[in-house]
Amino acid sequence: MADDQRTEFMLAYQPCHEPFVRYCSALAYGKMDAQDLIQDVLLSAFQQFERIRKKDELLHYMIRAARNRAISMWRLNRRNEALCEQQASRLLARGASAEMLLDVQFLYRALDKLPAAQRDALVLFEVSGLSMAEIAEIQQCAEGAVKTRVSRARAAVRGYLDGEAKQSNPALLHTLTSFML
Repeated sequence: MADDQRTEFMLAYQPCHEPFVRYCSALAYGKMDAQDLIQDVLLSAFQQFERIRKKDELLHYMIRAARNRAISMWRLNRRNEALCEQQASRLLARGASAEMLLDVQFLYRALDKLPAAQRDALVLFEVSGLSMAEIAEIQQCAEGAVKTRVSRARAAVRGYLDGEAKQSNPALLHTLTSFML
């Protein structure tokens, strides 16, 4: 049954592939990752394929879905930008310099590059102050796994920040990693 559904979907999708990829690439250009958009819409279309009445109009369905998904992502990004501006305003009110705000952006960029489990473990440990045992319970893994995640996350962040510091500010690495020592 599942193989039949997959085959039927692939047969319907095959003529749509090129125009759909071109559309998503143009829609996402400079605003989001086109591959993520394509994969999200393909997964959604596959999951909803049985409910699509006119299988010959799969391309129309996927284009509408891509457009709606892109609009949602743009709205979310605008909201996130506003939150970042609010956070920057709060830091400035606390006496942070413009240089420190840039450093904070480097740190967040480094955290964004980490795998989710490592990033969450590092933030829960270093920022939230939870114990390794508490994090292990939250992440449903062994305490040793949490220690490994935190250690690897620290190393990855240091590596990224070290590269940024060499390009911009030599004191950056010391400032940002001081909380992770």
